[in-house]
Amino acid sequence: MAIYSKDEALMCKVFPSNLGPVAMRWFNGLRANFIDSFKKLTRAFGARFITCNRVPRPLRSLLSMSIREGETLKAYSNRYWEMFNEIEGEYNDVAISTFKAGLPAEHDLRKSLTGKPVTSVHQLMDWIDKYRRVEENQLQRMRKSKRII
Repeated sequence: MAIYSKDEALMCKVFPSNLGPVAMRWFNGLRANFIDSFKKLTRAFGARFITCNRVPRPLRSLLSMSIREGETLKAYSNRYWEMFNEIEGEYNDVAISTFKAGLPAEHDLRKSLTGKPVTSVHQLMDWIDKYRRVEENQLQRMRKSKRII
């Protein structure tokens, strides 16, 4: 769009090329001559799709995160990092402690993190990956043994 910034008519024509199916239906449903400038087009778009704006989550959202009954470490960590990424600011130290707190006391990863604390989010992610692979291997062995029986 920056390339066409001097030509409003062209910007209005190029605008729909970046829209998904829902926004494209909205765009195609606009009345003829309803939009007379790119600024008006972006305002109308913003007014219609304001609900798509993401509001940053508060830091306390991480405190309520915990692994669910029967949930795999992979599913929990995916859910956790998705939530973590919705929080504004740098809270790496909080990420380490809240991820660990979300695991049950008897979980092997929690025991390891308690015994040898990690000092960075990168290190935490490495530990999670290690334990996730172990968990996935155990699940594969269980599935194989069920097929044999």
